[in-house]
Amino acid sequence: MRAPVVGISAALHRASWTVWSDVEANLSPRTYTEAVIDAGAVPVLLPPDEGTALEPDRVLDLLDAIVLSGGSDLDPELYGARPGAALQPTNRHRDAYELALARRALERDMPVLGICRGMELLNVARGGTLDQHASGVELHLPAPGTFSEHDVRLEPGSLAADAVGSEHATVRSHHHQGVGELGEGVVATGWSVPDAVIEAIELPASRFALGVLWHTEETPRSPVVASLVQAAHAREAAA
Repeated sequence: MRAPVVGISAALHRASWTVWSDVEANLSPRTYTEAVIDAGAVPVLLPPDEGTALEPDRVLDLLDAIVLSGGSDLDPELYGARPGAALQPTNRHRDAYELALARRALERDMPVLGICRGMELLNVARGGTLDQHASGVELHLPAPGTFSEHDVRLEPGSLAADAVGSEHATVRSHHHQGVGELGEGVVATGWSVPDAVIEAIELPASRFALGVLWHTEETPRSPVVASLVQAAHAREAAA
């Protein structure tokens, strides 16, 4: 059986390297691709593209699963809210592209994993809202360039618990937003300890649609990424 191809959404930022300064770049931490490779799949980066946002099947036809990665805040207009004082810079091109991919992937019942921003986007894709600056965020938003560590509890029997391999885990986080109202068909199945911020969501009606607020790609040989790849294998075997 061939290795599944997993698309990983890439951020769009101004960046500098070697002799190049302040250049618009497609950006993705290497931990995402390493996690997918370690799980036995082939990673492909998905840079924001307006044409694909209009026709997401052009990309999804090439993939077996997708990872919606972390990054910048989502535009509050996408869920009917006004920008709050704590809102950080947004990127409408990335928002539109990833929402189109997420919605169409769910329609096709492709395995989807949302990480941090990706979990928030998954909820918005289903008509849900976000808390623009979650209460008690100090536990989840450490110094720039670092991750905090905290515990999560997961609903017994949930996809999240199955993916982690336990109903409790210590995870790494860096975020200030969170899920507000749950979208259609979305259920919460994980919460941080001790402040009970929603840390995992899933769509039980889907083959594999999971969002985790923590950065699972930072865990060596991430069991969550491995579970996504296993779902991609199962989907191919059933085709």
